[in-house]
Amino acid sequence: MGSLAGGELPPDDVVVTALRAGDEAMFAALLDTWSGGMLRVARSYVSTDHSAEEVVQDTWLAVIGGIDAFESRSSVKTWVYRILINTAKKRGARESRTLPWSSFEHDGVSVADQGFDAVLPGGWKELPATWPTPESEALASEVRGLIAEGLARLPPRQRIVITLRDVEGCTSDEVCEILEISEANQRVLLHRARTAVRGWLADYFESVKQPE
Repeated sequence: MGSLAGGELPPDDVVVTALRAGDEAMFAALLDTWSGGMLRVARSYVSTDHSAEEVVQDTWLAVIGGIDAFESRSSVKTWVYRILINTAKKRGARESRTLPWSSFEHDGVSVADQGFDAVLPGGWKELPATWPTPESEALASEVRGLIAEGLARLPPRQRIVITLRDVEGCTSDEVCEILEISEANQRVLLHRARTAVRGWLADYFESVKQPE
């Protein structure tokens, strides 16, 4: 399985064939590549890190159990993330700590008002290229923490979209497929989320540079 050594996954048809054949190396490669991001997304729906870990575990079990029925109508990644989110929503609803996606018809309700306390473990992989990049490592680490806090304050729909796009690197098409929303809706949610987080960052930097 030399094609897996570099950390990049082979094409979907190769992945699916390998999984259907019970290829443990391919399954391990998928776990290594996607599980961290899956945990971050799941944590947006459930109340504890442990619950998120169980959601990811249940998702992988569903993937293995359902791979024979996979019809390649979407990418493997999109299919896996849709299973993840459906699993996370059900778990979150049972915990009464998050609401089903379908109930978030408006984005004006704050995270605090709904009892959301999720944060992104480990912060962002990197700052979005369109946002100012701090020059020092210490400041960069501080900003990543601020961004994580900002994401936790976002309305749920905005938070999950910006997490998938800017943290996990999904394309707009993938996000629309995963969440089953329109491109226009995805674009509006992402814009609102980025604007809010940028605003919080701007306010923070404005406050810290005030003369003593």
